[in-house]
Order: sequence, then C-alpha cells, then structure tokens
Amino acid sequence: MENTFQNKVLLIESTDQVRVDFYKKTYAHVAGGVLVFVLFEYLLLQSSMIVNFMMSMTQGWRWLIMLGGFMLVTNYAESTVLKTTDKNTQYLAYALYIFAQALIFVPLLYIAIYYTDGSELVQQAAIVTLALFAGISAVVFVTKKDFSFLKAGLTVGFFIAMGLIIAGSLFGFDLGLWFSVGMCVLAGGSILYQTSNLVNKYGTEDYIPASLGLFASLMLLFWYVLRIFMSRD
Repeated sequence: MENTFQNKVLLIESTDQVRVDFYKKTYAHVAGGVLVFVLFEYLLLQSSMIVNFMMSMTQGWRWLIMLGGFMLVTNYAESTVLKTTDKNTQYLAYALYIFAQALIFVPLLYIAIYYTDGSELVQQAAIVTLALFAGISAVVFVTKKDFSFLKAGLTVGFFIAMGLIIAGSLFGFDLGLWFSVGMCVLAGGSILYQTSNLVNKYGTEDYIPASLGLFASLMLLFWYVLRIFMSRD
C-alpha cells in the first residue's frame, strides 16, 4: 500500500520523539483493529443465518465472488485512507475493512471452533501469529533497512497465489499444506514491507493508513497459520 499524500512531513525526517509517538499510535490502532475484529467475529458467529450463508459461499465460483467482493472493499478502504486527511473518514474506511475481514473469516473460524479442537486451536494459532508478527516487525526496527525492494516480489507472489486459488476453486482441488506455508512466507514478506514503509515512507499523520497496512498483513498471516494448525487434525 503506497502513500500518496503530497507536501507532508515525512516521519524519517522528524525527531525521535515524533517517530516514537507515531509508532505508538500505529501499533495501538493495529491492536484496536484486532479487538474490533474479535468483537465483529463474535457477533457474526452468533448469527446462524450469516454462518450458513458464508458456509454456502465457500465452494467453487461462489468463493471467487466472495474473494472479489473482499478485494473491492480492500481497494476502497486502502485508497480512502490514503487519499483523504479527514480522520473520521479514515476511521470509517478502517472499520469497514475490519468488518470485511471478520466476515470472510466466518467459515474458517466456524470450522476451526466447531469441527476441530475448538477455541484452543484458534488461540494457539493467534499466539503463533502475534509472535511471528512481532519478530518480523522487530527485524526492521533493529536492522533499520529499507525493505521496499520486496514490493515487486510480493506482487508477483500474490498474483501467482491468486491464480492458484482461482484454479483450485474452479477445478475443485485442495491447494494443500505447502501452499499455506508459502502464503505464510508471503505474509511475512508483506509485514516486512509494511513495517519498512512505516519507518521510511509515511508522513507524521499517516498512522491510520500505516495501521491498515499492518493489520491486513497480520490477518493474512493469521489465516494461513490457522489453516496449517487445522491441517494437523
């Protein structure tokens, strides 16, 4: 997610205190996004109508329609938080994106909770995801390297992944464990890239766009870590 604001004060050109405050705001908003996601997910899973509908959308072309809708919401949210400086509009776009994430997670979490080891498996996957997220993010802050060079590789990787997902949905084959492992690697690269942008590319008031980018990468990682955990059963 590239920042398009013009005539802004870049974080990298600011004082240490400004940067620290920015990091605190950004990660507080990521944590807030996770809490809102959990709340949305809890409410959605209480509705049998929503659960049944989302489960019905997991097969073949229906899942492709769901993914297409999710991608449209993602593009809208990302473009909105980058093109406006109005914080209320940015928060609304962020909330919309979190809701879209919660909705698309309904089938996976429903299966994980009710057909495998229950909430314990989800908790284990969440702990592993947060540990990986923290560790990968720390690499950027410790090394202070610019990982923007990853953009081209990530773009190619995600296009290949989407092609495999489309083929799997249309022709009914399971992508398997190694696909999930590969997607975890891509998600890790995305976290490196987004965290690098956090340090090197954003302006001092861009903490909501930065939060959305990090939250998106975190959710992608959680999705495939959870799938790996579920594959053990």
